[in-house]
Amino acid sequence: MVLPLRTERLTLSVLTAADRTAFVRYRRDPDVARWQSWSTTYSDDDADALLADQPAGIEAGSGRWVQIAIHDAGGTLQGDVAVRALSDQPDSYEIGVTLAPAAQGRGIASEALAALTEALFTELGAHRVFAVSDARNENVARLMRRSGFRHEGRNVDADWFKNEWTSLDTWAMLRRDR
Repeated sequence: MVLPLRTERLTLSVLTAADRTAFVRYRRDPDVARWQSWSTTYSDDDADALLADQPAGIEAGSGRWVQIAIHDAGGTLQGDVAVRALSDQPDSYEIGVTLAPAAQGRGIASEALAALTEALFTELGAHRVFAVSDARNENVARLMRRSGFRHEGRNVDADWFKNEWTSLDTWAMLRRDR
């Protein structure tokens, strides 16, 4: 897939060291970290390790996550879209979206998700793009529905997450659904 991707208001490119300060800032925010695998103690060292380990782009069949930065027209980091090509299923991609609090509620996630999803289907030949979210995260549910993703199911109390059992929703779109 050719990066950067450009939309009317945004540029999507692989997250770099230049994004580190803003990236760490929103990952430390309690309202952001609540739904994610990291905690509010996310550090510069954590970001450095992520940046050093991530691939330069989406690697077909690797199973490795890559963080795609979402920048506004002024170059300010608004959030990121994580994506990985599954290693055990051909042409299948998992995605996740994280936005800084100030970027939420402005259509940025919808715009970035639409651009990335379209590129996965058209440039990488994706068969299926999906996301998994905490069932309590109503903002993600609204985003997924708005973006044309189908709610495929709920796994009740299926994930021991941050010291409690949580339910997981799966959202998906097939190439033929677009």
